[in-house]
Amino acid sequence: MKLNVLVLPGDGIGEEVTREAVRVLRRVAAMYSHELALSEGLLGGIAIHKTGSPLPEETVRLALAADAALMGAVGLPEFDNAPPEKRPEKGLLGIRQALGVYANLRPVRAYASQLDSSPLKNHLVEGADMIIVRELTGGIYYGTPRGILEDGAETRAVNTMTYSRSEIERVAHVAFRLARARRKKVTSVDKSNVLENSQLWRRVVTEIAGQYPDVALDHILVDNCAMQLILNPRRFDVVLTENLFGDILSDEGAVLAGSIGMLPSASIGDRRPSGAFVGLYEPVHGSAPDIAGQNKANPLGAIGSVAAMLAYSFSLQEEASAVEAAVEAVLRSGNVTADLRPSGAPATTAQVGEAVCAAIG
Repeated sequence: MKLNVLVLPGDGIGEEVTREAVRVLRRVAAMYSHELALSEGLLGGIAIHKTGSPLPEETVRLALAADAALMGAVGLPEFDNAPPEKRPEKGLLGIRQALGVYANLRPVRAYASQLDSSPLKNHLVEGADMIIVRELTGGIYYGTPRGILEDGAETRAVNTMTYSRSEIERVAHVAFRLARARRKKVTSVDKSNVLENSQLWRRVVTEIAGQYPDVALDHILVDNCAMQLILNPRRFDVVLTENLFGDILSDEGAVLAGSIGMLPSASIGDRRPSGAFVGLYEPVHGSAPDIAGQNKANPLGAIGSVAAMLAYSFSLQEEASAVEAAVEAVLRSGNVTADLRPSGAPATTAQVGEAVCAAIG
């Protein structure tokens, strides 16, 4: 099979972790006799430096031509006070919109070998295994009107949270289909006690649940969900939520995995005629400029994103399982970066990537 993949290393540690993810992708392609066609594009801060735009038109063209895109991370401190249209994150929002990837899937799993890496007690974390399904192209990040308004002596900022029925329906279907292949439970997160937006969300999700009688649905308010993720994470199977809540809750889920560097993600849209999902794959962590270039970053989130790419965009389940098994083997071996190893000599970013490749072999 030909795997046409666009690589977007981005900023900070993005280049380092993406390098190891590509190394693993090359290994899989060689092991299973696939043809790998790689292209590379600019996104985020590096794109601003080189082109003046966080999302150059050439990157959009490459993304639309590829079967899938593998991304590192975007964001640099030097842009913290830049106007919104000149921030690296604008490029990330833009490419998600250009590809039409509306459902972000973030698996959160507590590996037995890494229970001591979590700050939570082992008996709370052990057995936690969920997928957070976050709506990705609606809500407050995209709603209008928005902006900072100067009106004489008073300054006012406005952001608008907005959702349509169709936006909620399509991401809800993704969550229920995923649940059918797992433990058959969806937990929908909202703030319907105070937000009309969430009241529509709850109503539509409840209606969609009627089409999946084999899947149990429960609702939870976002503040309670944040607490239950820590107190009783095993209660969750598939967690469905809107854009802002999903952004926050999925990062909280990193506590269960022991490090935010562990979490992969898949952003998917509608299926193409081939049956494959349009997909953008990236680790959950940020660009971590404080450790960039030091070969310290954990690449397992990026490598896990390769496994998701193989599964969702190419329907290569055996290859995806091989990557996931290799990651688990490396974790058991203790050959991990400093974020997962509080004592002893940690492995480097490159050493972890090499170890995963060796485990696949």
